[in-house]
Amino acid sequence: MHRRNLLRASLALPALGMSWPMARALASAEGAIAASGTTAGGEDGATPFEAAHVRDLARSLAAAPFKPRDTTLPDRFAAMKYDAYRSIRFVPDKALWRTDRRLFQAQLFHRGFLYKDRVDIYEVANGRARRVPYSNEMFTVADLPMKPAGDLGFAGFRLHTPMNRPDYFDEVCAFLGASYFRAVAKNQIYGISARGLALKTADKGGEEFPGFRAFWLERPAPGNSSIVVHALLDSESATAAFRFSIRPGEATVFDVAMALYPRVDIAQAGIAPLTSMFYFAAHDRDNIDDFRPAVHDSDGLAMKTGQDEHLWRPLANPKNLQVSTFRDHNPRGFGLLQRDRKFTSYEDLEARYERRPSLWVEPIGDWGEGDIFLVEIPTQGEIHDNIVSFWRPRAPLRAKTEYLFNYRLHWCAEPPHRGSLAVIEKTRMGASWNKDRRLAVIDIQGESLKGVPPDAGLVAEVSSDKGGIENVVAQPNPETGGWRISFELPVKPNPVLELRARLMGEKGTLSETWLYRWTP
Repeated sequence: MHRRNLLRASLALPALGMSWPMARALASAEGAIAASGTTAGGEDGATPFEAAHVRDLARSLAAAPFKPRDTTLPDRFAAMKYDAYRSIRFVPDKALWRTDRRLFQAQLFHRGFLYKDRVDIYEVANGRARRVPYSNEMFTVADLPMKPAGDLGFAGFRLHTPMNRPDYFDEVCAFLGASYFRAVAKNQIYGISARGLALKTADKGGEEFPGFRAFWLERPAPGNSSIVVHALLDSESATAAFRFSIRPGEATVFDVAMALYPRVDIAQAGIAPLTSMFYFAAHDRDNIDDFRPAVHDSDGLAMKTGQDEHLWRPLANPKNLQVSTFRDHNPRGFGLLQRDRKFTSYEDLEARYERRPSLWVEPIGDWGEGDIFLVEIPTQGEIHDNIVSFWRPRAPLRAKTEYLFNYRLHWCAEPPHRGSLAVIEKTRMGASWNKDRRLAVIDIQGESLKGVPPDAGLVAEVSSDKGGIENVVAQPNPETGGWRISFELPVKPNPVLELRARLMGEKGTLSETWLYRWTP
């Protein structure tokens, strides 16, 4: 998926226990549900709704063979290019709750371009769900009325709320494309995305992309600063039900409750998947001719293990696909962070990478044994998402079984896990005087290092899986108020080196642990 097209299109655009009408609506849209039940809806088509309805529907779908979603569109929409899709704009006056004096408004995305899958949207109010009907009057094309063309349906939605100032409704999040969604906090702009579920990521046989096929938006109470969204996900291998409780602010927080129902045994599941972009930075910019010092939406993978160890792995743009795994038991958190917040680190007046959100996953409860995955895909530009991270349970997920995962997503400048340890501020790699070696420089900052005298006896603990580390130095950095670690590493004949470093004092560890995979 071309990430810049997805992001710019958004920014440019202002079962068991299930009632028959709700299931029928999904069946008519997707052609995939053999609905049952007899409960009739009201005159407005509304039917009783509880969160359990979505879970029951996901469970029922998982018991039946997968049927593809409806992608039928007139040619002018099916073959639509980016610029044409961008010209389709939702009419703001048609937004849900526009005239209700509520703190949220919902706008809908039209189908077309990359987004051909039909997604049903429901509004939930007073315990009843009503399907939002499609109308061409909801959209304009290049500021002209949309021509009638039948029920073309919706591709997704976005939410607006007064976040940066009280008299303007800012876009806070959007759900568009497969199971992708993204959000921002106060004074941020879109960057990293999340997904409902990842399957077979980096598999040689190709990745499977589950998709959201229906959403239920709960009408927020007047004055309520949070909103609840329910979602149904479907794919060849699994179905799932989601409940998102969304709270915008200085950090925008999603409380996520996921119920997953595999159709088949799944060994390659990705829970709480994150998708971002890393093109180059000071430690990785070989043969890139660009006026900017760095280009990335995220600069590192941060982890807080079940043993309360804090890890930092700088991202890379490798020449070949790289998959790294970090084994853990009951992880306390992980995320792709944009740690460098200085404009001078990017010098890009349009992209403003310093304002991209970090995204931190906080598991709620124990997730057991598994691995945090980091997938780094080669890219020759910034238009593609090439970084993926997620949690994979150690044991395969079995068919006809229910799996519950609860977690919290923090779209933020800094994740909430940061403790007393100093953090890795910057990683740099460069040539050494010895052609068979490279020089690594790591800058570390934190409150625990402020005021530490140069003769405090701090030492750098540095290691490599293949040995050969030389000239290790730990010294204060008077320009930042932190400390700097530098060392030389051998690069011949080793094709890959796994490096590890941290700053130590008399009383123990002073910094998070730096991890790095060096490849030629």
